[in-house]
Amino acid sequence: MRFGFSWVGLVFLVMLFVPNALWTGAKPAGYDEYAKNEPRVLLALERAGEVLVSCLALIFKNHDPRGWEPWLAWLGGALVLMLLYEVFWLRYFRSGRTMRDFYGSLLCVPVPGATLPVAAVLLIAVYGGDIFLLAAVVVLGVGHIGIHLRHRAEARGAEA
Repeated sequence: MRFGFSWVGLVFLVMLFVPNALWTGAKPAGYDEYAKNEPRVLLALERAGEVLVSCLALIFKNHDPRGWEPWLAWLGGALVLMLLYEVFWLRYFRSGRTMRDFYGSLLCVPVPGATLPVAAVLLIAVYGGDIFLLAAVVVLGVGHIGIHLRHRAEARGAEA
């Protein structure tokens, strides 16, 4: 592991946080009611994962490109997933901003607002050979994806 600032980590975090900041003013109707029922264990995993991933993505240079090499495909895959994440947000912000819009699949990816960035960070961890980031993203994924799968199921039950 090589300590040092990661530009890749910064770019990915900006791609993650900017749409989320915009979302706070454009939540789907009723979202806060679902958030009240989030299991404490999943919420704790999500919060711990968010902090760990945010810090670890920035402090190791391993995540930055080292030149042309086959391993660069992992980083390219992460970029593709984050671009799809931005497409998810564009689709959501142009929609009626309902729970159905927020939890609709994108290219067969369930809960893409949760799944795509987690998968992207997983690929960054693989590219950088970063076991710490890998562990942190697993913690984040269990909490974040778990919460949003639960919200999606609750929202579908409310529609029935």
